[in-house]
Amino acid sequence: MKPHHVLLFIATVMACLAALCLVLPGRIAFGEKELRWPTLAEVTGEPSAFSFQTSDTLEIPDNPEITAADTAQATPTTETTPVTNTKPVVPNVVVDSTIDSRVFLQTFYASLAESSERVVRVLHYGDSQIEEDRMSLQIREHLQKRYGGGGVGLMPLVQTIPSRTVKQQLHMDGRMITPAQGPQRYLVHGPKRDQHPDGLYGVMGQMAEMNDSLVSGSEELMAVCTPQEEATPYTRWRVFADGTIHYSFAGDTVRLSGKGHVYGLSQESETGVIVDNIPMRGCLGTVFTRIDSTQLASFYSEENVRLIIMQFGGNAIPSNRNPGTIQAIVKGLREQVQYLRACAPQASILFIGPSDMMTQTDGEWQTYPMVPYMDRLLHKMALDEHIAYFSLFRWMGGAGSMMHWQEIGLAGNDGVHFTRSGARKAGNAVADWLMKPVGEMENGEKLPANDSPRMD
Repeated sequence: MKPHHVLLFIATVMACLAALCLVLPGRIAFGEKELRWPTLAEVTGEPSAFSFQTSDTLEIPDNPEITAADTAQATPTTETTPVTNTKPVVPNVVVDSTIDSRVFLQTFYASLAESSERVVRVLHYGDSQIEEDRMSLQIREHLQKRYGGGGVGLMPLVQTIPSRTVKQQLHMDGRMITPAQGPQRYLVHGPKRDQHPDGLYGVMGQMAEMNDSLVSGSEELMAVCTPQEEATPYTRWRVFADGTIHYSFAGDTVRLSGKGHVYGLSQESETGVIVDNIPMRGCLGTVFTRIDSTQLASFYSEENVRLIIMQFGGNAIPSNRNPGTIQAIVKGLREQVQYLRACAPQASILFIGPSDMMTQTDGEWQTYPMVPYMDRLLHKMALDEHIAYFSLFRWMGGAGSMMHWQEIGLAGNDGVHFTRSGARKAGNAVADWLMKPVGEMENGEKLPANDSPRMD
């Protein structure tokens, strides 16, 4: 074939493709399948009306300023800008920007005055964003440095996800075993095959069953829990269990024998602040109502739980583009807040919203369309329920900020999770915000003068 024939063929193909891009939309659905091709604007390099723009000089603040201002400030069109050409209709959510939600932490702040005499306990529930003791670690460091306390607090008997603060090994029949070889585990947030019908999961939402007829050798166990460099020294061991289980301690080792359920181990102090890290991988956070309320209320009361942190919402984002679904999930989270408040009326509640989350659409990294909407819904829910709210999404910089976090090594390649450095920065931000003095309360009252964060 002569060169000019080749050139003519290429020009003809390009003209046909250009006509196709010009006349037809960028995608055609065939049932559950979808055929995609670039639009003419994308081919010619014209900016898309649906893409997020991120500045290379985006600043990530060390301290958040949580307001209810427009959370889509990085979006060039509207705050409901989607990541594809199919635009979801997102209802407007009005959030009162004049309220500093830390006013709802008054009970927790007041309880810190007791930390020199008794334990003040903080429970941090969350999804995979807090695994490895991430974020909880920084909150613990800040509180224990100021109010005393030691140890990392609660940990499961069978640890499937390694922690940065405690290295755990489980021994059975005189040999070290893997989690899969150990006692049967039941999780409130796991698949149905791993759930237990009686709802007695304990405060961590999981328990391990020691029973020789269930798992041969599980009536005699040894758990070695070695604190790592970032853990503060502990002064006492605790075991939360039922049945005929007996236990003894020797250094970092606890020996257990008998039949029953082990709801958790704890390395802690007798006074000061204890911060428990309780990750629930893949969980939406709508599972607490499945845990027996009597069991929860008993732990919360006896262990002086004064702050419950809930960090959920992110797992709803990747699979949902329907605002109605997000509304239903936030409604479910509201029910969890109400349930935990009923179980722990003496405790304050802090809800931490999801971070910015990004996905690749047509080869471009873009914020999931429901992140800003869920953030605003959660903030409004928190104010309605009189609980504190921290927006990771807005603190990071809003829509598109995750891309910059990736570029500077603070977020992983999945566009969803923080790296360890990113989690440390986010955890410090939450701790700083939590401890920073806030304005006078609406009713004019102030907390008693002490060394706790003051509203003055």
